[in-house]
Amino acid sequence: MRRTAMSLALATISVSLVGCGGLGATVSGDHAGPAKGDAITVGLLLPERSNPQYERFHYPVIKAKVESLTGGQGRVEYANAEADAAGQARQLRQMINEQVDVILLDPVDVHAIAGEVRRAKEAGIPVIAYDRLAEGPIDAYITFDNELVGGVQGRSLLEALGEDAGISDKIVMMNGSPTDPNAQQFKAGALLALDGKVTIAESFDTEDWKPQSAEKNMTEAINRIGKNDIKAVYAANDGLAGGVIKALKAAGVTDLPPITGQDAELAAVRRIVSGEQYMSVYKPYPQEAERAAEMAVAKAQGRDIQFDALAPDRVDSPTDKGIPARLVPVVALTKGNIKDTVVRDGMYRLSDICTPRLAADCAAAGLKK
Repeated sequence: MRRTAMSLALATISVSLVGCGGLGATVSGDHAGPAKGDAITVGLLLPERSNPQYERFHYPVIKAKVESLTGGQGRVEYANAEADAAGQARQLRQMINEQVDVILLDPVDVHAIAGEVRRAKEAGIPVIAYDRLAEGPIDAYITFDNELVGGVQGRSLLEALGEDAGISDKIVMMNGSPTDPNAQQFKAGALLALDGKVTIAESFDTEDWKPQSAEKNMTEAINRIGKNDIKAVYAANDGLAGGVIKALKAAGVTDLPPITGQDAELAAVRRIVSGEQYMSVYKPYPQEAERAAEMAVAKAQGRDIQFDALAPDRVDSPTDKGIPARLVPVVALTKGNIKDTVVRDGMYRLSDICTPRLAADCAAAGLKK
């Protein structure tokens, strides 16, 4: 996968190409969809509800952006699979039967969904992989730079351990779901940062990203390694970090080791403020969702030039090569930059983060209402 180096500042500049008619776009070419006006239907398939960002940001932002780009004539047909791969296949088939104009697909199981992606292709419906790269004839892909996510997490752990970090330090890795290719990329990026610098004493792949499974796995790691010999924990996302913290507290650990996360969930941001979690990875979901909506509208309307401009990268899946893509950059979220990231960008207000219980911690971190 070719990764394009971009600064976060540049990536946040919104380039609204889809709504423009003066770029000389045509409706010809292998990647063009059927020519449509503004009265289009975008199918949106999201994988689960355990990550609150899907309902809080992804769906509402995509819906609002589609409406904005189409003068209120476009609509989003939304379905959430609730971690059921077979259920998602049925949802995708229903959208094919309803003849939506384009589908944004965040797959539960990237391999199992391939047959339905092929079915959509045969029906002339473009499918854009959203956040996770589904197998099958995908027309485009938008996600965050997943290896960079893992690298940011790994480097943050080393930073937290300080200059004295060494190969004798034992680390537990709590990775994501084995059916999610993003989880494998997160792990690969983290290992690039950690290998040879610390010892990976235990490593787990967590089924369906379930915090309860992470808690169980962490309890096993504590029993094998010893609660006082775990120097840090790589948790692939904030939900897993929460499970890890529960297991450590249940084992009687009061001085928690550095623990990573991802997604900047509100509970995790509060844990960062209180010192229970060292960091999360802030992924600007509104930016990802808006770019996905622009891709979907462009593809439904058959606008080749705009579509190519919105997908400057290329990625490979196990079934297809050279898929047009956009990789959105990320940033490490720590106590020191909460105000300049999730607060500044409107994800949360200080009043959301700084509950009465955290008043003193917020004051110490410079987070004043």
